[in-house]
Amino acid sequence: MPPTAPLFIVLNRGSGKHGEGDVRLSIEAALTEAGREFSIHEAEEPSQLDSFAAEVVTKARACGGVVVAAGGDGTINAVATAALGSGCPFGVLPLGTFNYFSRVHGIPSDLPGACQVLLGAQAFEVQVGLVNDRVFLVNGSLGAYPELLEEREIAKHRLGRSRLVAIAAGLRSLLRSHRHVRLDIEAQRGSRSVIAETLFVSNNRLQLKRVGIADSELVEHDRLIAVLVRPAGVLGTLGLILRALLGRLGEAEQVTSFDFERMTVRPRLRKRRVKVAKDGEVETLAAPLTFRVASSALCLLRPAVVGEDPG
Repeated sequence: MPPTAPLFIVLNRGSGKHGEGDVRLSIEAALTEAGREFSIHEAEEPSQLDSFAAEVVTKARACGGVVVAAGGDGTINAVATAALGSGCPFGVLPLGTFNYFSRVHGIPSDLPGACQVLLGAQAFEVQVGLVNDRVFLVNGSLGAYPELLEEREIAKHRLGRSRLVAIAAGLRSLLRSHRHVRLDIEAQRGSRSVIAETLFVSNNRLQLKRVGIADSELVEHDRLIAVLVRPAGVLGTLGLILRALLGRLGEAEQVTSFDFERMTVRPRLRKRRVKVAKDGEVETLAAPLTFRVASSALCLLRPAVVGEDPG
């Protein structure tokens, strides 16, 4: 990819911790100073983000450009979905709360640093996860976790977007009682029937490593990691939270993890629709659910050498 390829930036102004500042001016200043050709395409309606991102990808591809997602996990997911399989290189300016996707690929969470990386980055293939052919870059899940995300989003609207608000809302949700899910799971290593609080599927080794799940390095090598959390009660949940904070969640007897390339999940109650969280966005999908590694990779602009988490 030529270093002068024009940048087509999809901007979600309301994303994450940068929502109150003038993000657009900051991006324009950094790229203008560098002498890079660019255009900013600001999404006005979040509900139309998928179709909007697809239009921008078409424009970028037509003139040999790069499509760039400037926003949180939802924006990054929408633009990545449009770019996957298109042959159009993909860049990220992370404006979210946790930014696990960008951090695992060596992209700083601060906007000036991310702009500098974008200007000097090379294109590399990165793995994408799918649930019922819907993209997830960080994780997909069902059970208590989608409920946690919905409650966290309500708290963010009331109290502001910050890691502290997100963590506090998550803790409050985890300590409430949730309906357990009964699942039949089929993967390459066999079938199992389980009762779980949450089934969490990760495509991000940094997130897994932070909480202490074994074999996190298998992610990005044509494998996803499933984490089953069985019902634990209030005291047990407090223990799981403590283990996660200490990076030892995988040691808990209520937690089981395994790697796979393709996995089918069927609710035992024969539900036709299942609430699923993917990259922080909650959606209802038809059952059964099929989690798998996408056959196409995403062509991501990132540093040639990725060191420790640039968080």
